[in-house]
Amino acid sequence: MSRAPLIDRSLVRDLVPFKGRRAARLVPRNPASGPMPWVIAIMIALTVMAAAAGLALGNLADRARTDLSGALTVQIVEANAETRAALAKRAAEILVADPAVASLRVIPREELSEMLAPWIGSGTDAEEAVPIPALIDVQLESVADTAEVARLNALLLDEIPQARVDAQSDWLRPVYDALASLQYLALALIALLALTSAAAVWLAARSSFNNHRKTVEIVHLLGGTDRQIAQVFQRSITIDALLGGAIGLILGVLAIGLIGSQFAAIDSGMVAGGNLRQFDWLVLTAIPLAGVLLAMLTARITVMSALKRML
Repeated sequence: MSRAPLIDRSLVRDLVPFKGRRAARLVPRNPASGPMPWVIAIMIALTVMAAAAGLALGNLADRARTDLSGALTVQIVEANAETRAALAKRAAEILVADPAVASLRVIPREELSEMLAPWIGSGTDAEEAVPIPALIDVQLESVADTAEVARLNALLLDEIPQARVDAQSDWLRPVYDALASLQYLALALIALLALTSAAAVWLAARSSFNNHRKTVEIVHLLGGTDRQIAQVFQRSITIDALLGGAIGLILGVLAIGLIGSQFAAIDSGMVAGGNLRQFDWLVLTAIPLAGVLLAMLTARITVMSALKRML
């Protein structure tokens, strides 16, 4: 009857503190030469840029809603220029007397003509061919909800049938919907990048485990536990993830700065509303940390699953 080979007890005893640098020798590695840190760096950089885009779009939409929440536009549609000017003046007088109105401004004819010149041309002939309504910008003390717009519209229609009151936020509702769609797209991209990163870590952990299967079997024979072995591979992946996360964050921030400087050159108040805030930068900084945690968890699950199949 054959007997199991005897195992030197000193090897088992030496294996008890199986951690740190001693355990790291089980999986030799060179972070700079392997592809894993660079794969993670690319994924983190793309995730940082996608998250920054989503946060900036959210800030832009919030700023626009805040600025236009109490804004109204009154149109006076009248073909005769003199009558139109007189009606606009009368509408302004009615609105100023209303306690809900904080301020208003009758937009000068010259300013309207300049704004519409790229579409209808400039000069007297263009203005006569396409009559431009008189416009009044109104700022309310509170939010311009549907009931308030209807009330002011009815107030003006009693004297000026040619008047029409619109909430400025209604004009930008398609823009808000488009911004929300882009935010969802950024969120979907972040989720896809997270899944791709997890898949890359899974492949790297499986490949490393298979390359060191014989060593793992020997460690098992010497009394090493699944948890100890999994920590070795997890440590290796974590170092790659930390290196890749740091590089990815730097690349992402540089890209955000470059794109931000291009938008800043536009010098538009609306674009400025999309600037990243302090909390947004904290979120972006947390992305590499989340990537490291995801890599650690994926590596541990992968190795533990492979170890169970070995038994």
